[in-house]
Amino acid sequence: MKRTFIRSKYILIASVVAGGLFFDACSKSFLERQPQGSLTPENVSTKDGIAQLLVGVYAALDGQQQDVAAIGGGGPWEAAPSNWIYGSVAAGDAHKGSDATDQPPISLIATGQFDASNGFFNTKWKVLFDGVVRANIVLSLLPNVNDMTANEKAQVTAESRFLRGHYYFELKKMFGKVPWVDETHIDDYKQPNNVDIWPNIEADFKFAYETLPATQSLVGRANKWAAGVYLAKTYVYEKKWNDAKALFDVIKVQGVTAKGTKYGLTDRFEDNFDSEFKNNAESVFAIQMSANNGTGQISNGNQGEMLNFPYNSPFGCCGFYQPTQDLVNSYRTDANGLPYLDDYNTHPVKSDMKILSTTPFTPDDGTLDPRLDWTVGRRGIPFLDWGNHPGRSWVRDQNYAGPYAPKKNVYWQFNQDKYKDPNSWAPGSAINLVLIRYADVLLLAAETEAELGNLDAAQAYVNQVRTRAANPKTAVYTYLDNSNPMGGFSTTPAANYVIANYPAGRFTAQGKDYALKAVRFERKLELAMEGQRYFDITRWGTANAELTKFFAYESKITTDLGGAKFVAPRNEHYPVPQRQIDLSLKGGAKTLEQNDGY
Repeated sequence: MKRTFIRSKYILIASVVAGGLFFDACSKSFLERQPQGSLTPENVSTKDGIAQLLVGVYAALDGQQQDVAAIGGGGPWEAAPSNWIYGSVAAGDAHKGSDATDQPPISLIATGQFDASNGFFNTKWKVLFDGVVRANIVLSLLPNVNDMTANEKAQVTAESRFLRGHYYFELKKMFGKVPWVDETHIDDYKQPNNVDIWPNIEADFKFAYETLPATQSLVGRANKWAAGVYLAKTYVYEKKWNDAKALFDVIKVQGVTAKGTKYGLTDRFEDNFDSEFKNNAESVFAIQMSANNGTGQISNGNQGEMLNFPYNSPFGCCGFYQPTQDLVNSYRTDANGLPYLDDYNTHPVKSDMKILSTTPFTPDDGTLDPRLDWTVGRRGIPFLDWGNHPGRSWVRDQNYAGPYAPKKNVYWQFNQDKYKDPNSWAPGSAINLVLIRYADVLLLAAETEAELGNLDAAQAYVNQVRTRAANPKTAVYTYLDNSNPMGGFSTTPAANYVIANYPAGRFTAQGKDYALKAVRFERKLELAMEGQRYFDITRWGTANAELTKFFAYESKITTDLGGAKFVAPRNEHYPVPQRQIDLSLKGGAKTLEQNDGY
């Protein structure tokens, strides 16, 4: 499948020149000179010019424009839009992986020992603000365009504000104190960060929701309903429960994808992580990834995930992003098919920790949620169609980061020629990065109903997600022939999968605290390894308790969590990068403030 949007080579030039003072140290004399071959505002203040600039705003979504290094960053994983480092590794979904010497800044993030000098934060900040700059450039030029109708300008404005809202949503949930710079500040990006920007984010998404069409001619474009979902999620982060409920009630009835498909859950959980089924009914808004697109690079092919394949495996690299035992244990179910909300770690799932691949091993035979085996690669269970995961031989250092492998980001063997991108030292893939999927929407709606005391409604939303998980099509099955994994699958489940809905009236009978606990645990199960959990537990105010328990449990299994701690409220947001504070001088004073505790 061709990518919906392509790069425009002059986009980054315009963006960096406009925002150069904000992003990096550039001399005044350089900024005063017109770069050779660059485009002036007059050149692009046309319908065609605006169209190309808008492509550039979308293109920044993958965090890899012209490679991160082009705007002074490091490895492409530092700004991965999946937030696998900041949202999952930092929250106990996964270990950093690999070994202790590889990418040590991630270890500091994983153990809560980070500070404002960690270069990963600076890279993420700059890449997100690059998207903001691009959106602002479009918005600043639109009034001077004479060959567009009012309706055409309104749509471009709405798409630009939607995308700006996305970039700011990411910045706000990560860094807390974020400066608001919009098209009125196009010549001065050194704005203070001591004002809450949630109302501005709200306004961008609300304008997009009220202005965008329900469908788009290009599947990767934002539509009305994607904007509505982002607005509702913003309300959830602000704890505006009544506003969120009103919007979720409309979305569940009227919401459709950009190509007009009514929102819904796919029959198979795994279809959300498969290039063959991208842009399905569950995909609210996704970054359109591609492979082998003629660029000779994997920057459009999940480059931010390039480290996250089993080590010493058919994928070639690199052994990062290893799921934790704590996460695996969360998928244990009781005899009734329900999760152990409070004591799941006292019902551990058997692993092959410290067992050689040449030593016989039988996987756990207890009852499990089938989503485990589409989320985690574990020994003796089919790793898609690549054969049964062999265990230790696919792990770089088991003692350091445990026995497991990530799975949601991995392409299948049978169609790898189509969806794998080999144009780098580690693989890329055409699996879309779904920023919001409908299961997320349902669980946000469940949380909203629970917060408002509508416990039966909250349970109905949770059960909708669990019903899909219980669909036999979601189970992982054994191979017809273990010697030929590509030969297909049998009708024998690979593990003892038992999952069920909460019985009628359970949430109401147990009360609001129980309902919220169940909703939050369901988010852990459904959205694991999708870069969400850190931002969930910090906004819930449960991060200190959750991570303190996690560190105590997991540190007895692996060696990578030495000194790990969560310090509240310091660690509830990441630090404003010190580099950005140092560059924010205006009139001799720094315009950016640091978050408390750093």
